[in-house]
Amino acid sequence: MSSTKPLPLPLPLPLPVLENEAVAACCPPLTERPLTAQEAERTALMFKALGDPVRLRLFSSVASHEGGEACVCDISDVGVSQPTVSHHLKKLKEAGLLTSERRGTWVYYRVEPSVLAAMGSILTPPAAG
Repeated sequence: MSSTKPLPLPLPLPLPVLENEAVAACCPPLTERPLTAQEAERTALMFKALGDPVRLRLFSSVASHEGGEACVCDISDVGVSQPTVSHHLKKLKEAGLLTSERRGTWVYYRVEPSVLAAMGSILTPPAAG
């Protein structure tokens, strides 16, 4: 197991992630200016986590689930084994894209609205003025 910690994501608002670290705002839209090396690393972490089709399906399942959160029991039918689903959900959490809460025997995942807003703002050109 690696001892490296995930880089914080470029979010507009602080969001608690692993070990109570805060994710800070970092990155402008890609069309505004070239990213710094640190901004590029943070943004690449997010895209890398979403670069796997199973992870993208899981992320989409959580993001589109009614109420904004989903029980792992409701999203695990993505064509891979349960241990593989757990592995991919862990990677999405490590990247700061999902948060989770255990309720009894089930774990519920959610995408914070600030995560979706940050993803959109990175790829959205500034409004013409």
